[in-house]
Amino acid sequence: MTKNVSIRAITKQLELISKDSCEHILSVIPDEKDIYKWELTIMGPNDSPYEGEIFLLSIRFTTEYPYKPPKINFKTNIYHPNIAITDGQICVDMLQDKWSPANTINSVILSIISLLNDPNPDSPLNAEAATLYRKSKREYYLKIRNFLSKNQKKKL
Repeated sequence: MTKNVSIRAITKQLELISKDSCEHILSVIPDEKDIYKWELTIMGPNDSPYEGEIFLLSIRFTTEYPYKPPKINFKTNIYHPNIAITDGQICVDMLQDKWSPANTINSVILSIISLLNDPNPDSPLNAEAATLYRKSKREYYLKIRNFLSKNQKKKL
């Protein structure tokens, strides 16, 4: 596989996301010097504890794209069973064993946004959040609100 294949595929994905992205995707900005690096800004989904919050993510493609998935990480700290607090790694099957070259970046992002609304505590990267989610959704939602509130204070 050549680098040209991955560049063409990445360019095509950028065109697709520019034309047809969901309301929760606020921006997708490729690095000016490296098409393999993008910054993504999303808004938390409605009717979720993340509603109205804005999150920054990084997307890193390899020269094996579209045959290998991109690496997508939250750069904004987030409390969620399927997202690592340490590095923002996301546990979603579409980016691992269920990857297909037919997947679009739009569909992957929609899957991540959906995950915010519907965590999978059986596949956690944050065991504490998964346990709290199973034990008490009310306490889990409160923990998220407190976590997000602390993040906002750190920004100020």
